[in-house]
Amino acid sequence: MRILNNCCNGLIKGLLLLTCKIERSDLEKVPREGPFILTANHINFLEAPVLYLFMRPRRTIAIAKAELWNHSFSAFLMNLWEVVPIKRESADFAGMKKAFDVLKGGDFLCIAPEGTRSRDGKLQKGKAGVILFAQKGNVPIIPVAHWGGESFSSNMKHFKRTPITIKVGEALEIRKDLDKKIGSDERQKIADESMIALARLMPEEYHGYYKDRINDEFEFLVPVKKYSVDNDSDRR
Repeated sequence: MRILNNCCNGLIKGLLLLTCKIERSDLEKVPREGPFILTANHINFLEAPVLYLFMRPRRTIAIAKAELWNHSFSAFLMNLWEVVPIKRESADFAGMKKAFDVLKGGDFLCIAPEGTRSRDGKLQKGKAGVILFAQKGNVPIIPVAHWGGESFSSNMKHFKRTPITIKVGEALEIRKDLDKKIGSDERQKIADESMIALARLMPEEYHGYYKDRINDEFEFLVPVKKYSVDNDSDRR
């Protein structure tokens, strides 16, 4: 099974390098070990294999809607990349437990706060629920922004490689000195701050919902004072 997985991952990585020109040097800023939450913007299907394969050897596990397991091909890919399914229509305690287990295991949990694809690359409003993982898991958030993938389909039609840029921001954590309980309203504000952190990494044309909030002061998220980064990686 491991040989099959390695072959499939190698094939997909090769196809990505053939069809895309990925500027990924910023991934060197990501620590070698977790636990951390990676928040990423959600454009289309490309970011899943890009972040999973080029973050290696870091073990990065994403969460995704359970409907992706309804089709054999997407289910195969989700299982190949160890994605955690989350049911959106109800409180999925089993799925949430699996996500928390990723963090407890010292790995990276990748979350798209927007919850749905933008397709044009412009940021949408972040959802409050995803911040629960940072709050209850008590782990820092690292914003990972990417753009360019929105042109993939168009470029493929013209046999052009798609330039994709990945940028990594500073690690952020929820303030430890908060006196009041963090409820749904506060989680929404934290989600917005995490999205603004993504927007600050991106060109202005991608700021979308947060275009007028790029300079907002953060109330809940603060930089992590210190964490280690090991640059001795074989991701390239």
